[in-house]
Amino acid sequence: MSSKPTLAVVGATGAVGGVLLGILSIRQDVYGEIRLVASPRSAGRKLTVRGEVVEVLAPEPEVFDGVDIAVFDVPDEVAAEWAPVAAARGAVVVDNSAVFRLAPDVPLVVPEVNPEQVLDRPRGIIANPSCTVLSMIVALGALHRMYGLRELVVASYQAASGVGRAGIETLYDQLERVAGRRELGNRAGDVRAAVGEFGPFPAPLALNVVPWAGAPEDGGWSSQELRIRDESRKILGLPHLKVSATCVRVPVVTGHSLAVHAVFDARVDQREAQAVLAASPGVVLLDDPEAHEYPTPADVVGTDPTWVGRVRRSLDDPRALDLFLCGDNLRKGAALNTAQIAELVAAEITGR
Repeated sequence: MSSKPTLAVVGATGAVGGVLLGILSIRQDVYGEIRLVASPRSAGRKLTVRGEVVEVLAPEPEVFDGVDIAVFDVPDEVAAEWAPVAAARGAVVVDNSAVFRLAPDVPLVVPEVNPEQVLDRPRGIIANPSCTVLSMIVALGALHRMYGLRELVVASYQAASGVGRAGIETLYDQLERVAGRRELGNRAGDVRAAVGEFGPFPAPLALNVVPWAGAPEDGGWSSQELRIRDESRKILGLPHLKVSATCVRVPVVTGHSLAVHAVFDARVDQREAQAVLAASPGVVLLDDPEAHEYPTPADVVGTDPTWVGRVRRSLDDPRALDLFLCGDNLRKGAALNTAQIAELVAAEITGR
């Protein structure tokens, strides 16, 4: 096929959808028509993509007629309803929800780690991993190829934007209410009373950290903690990988961070591991603690790579590394990875 494939962006008016449209405008132009789809209340809005003004359509089965690739950045229930419809109409679906990630007949793809999996899509659907996993898995995939990963202990520090626009607006509202009030935080209950509504969070986020992200699961775990285990296993092809995770929400607008203790099959060397990371596509090494050089969310927001610093060999285990990672959860953590998967499919369709 010589013509460029048609792309549909479902959820074009959301937080991730907006980032994706920006990414489409700066990456290689591999598409012909781009259709924008969003909820009925957003239908009729006009958005700019690749310098062209495009009207947003409401989801209808006919919207997907003639679409080659449909990317979904929508809530789980919307993806569950409409992704199979798009696939049935002939589109290859790249879905950013949690609905299909662990389905055995749906590949979970990170192009820097397992790009070959895009070809194995019996349902016509390819899943995008969660933003927390994507903030670390490119770096861990590189280290796994070198040393053989066997165990992970992870603490995540997740931004408010991980729950969408509602999280962002809630954090801004809370920060406005507490700004300049230096007495807050000195007594239990002060911050809770000052911030008012908690929004999508179970506790105040301003002047606070919240050791919870996701829905409750058995044994006191949260759904996002189990996702880190299950998705890492699937992406790396390590079904028995030992993973323990604690997810924490922090008062950062954009940018997830993770402290990772990784145990390998082989002995590791600090400088060698740093060299492996520095040479890996999609990874930037920023690791000079004496010069105060290490990644923070404020430094990496708006960038594409996974940033890695504080790389240390464990004091107690020569096969273990400790490291700190940051990534923009709306870019590589969602929109960019989706765009990269779609580009792999587009290349397959056009035969390039």
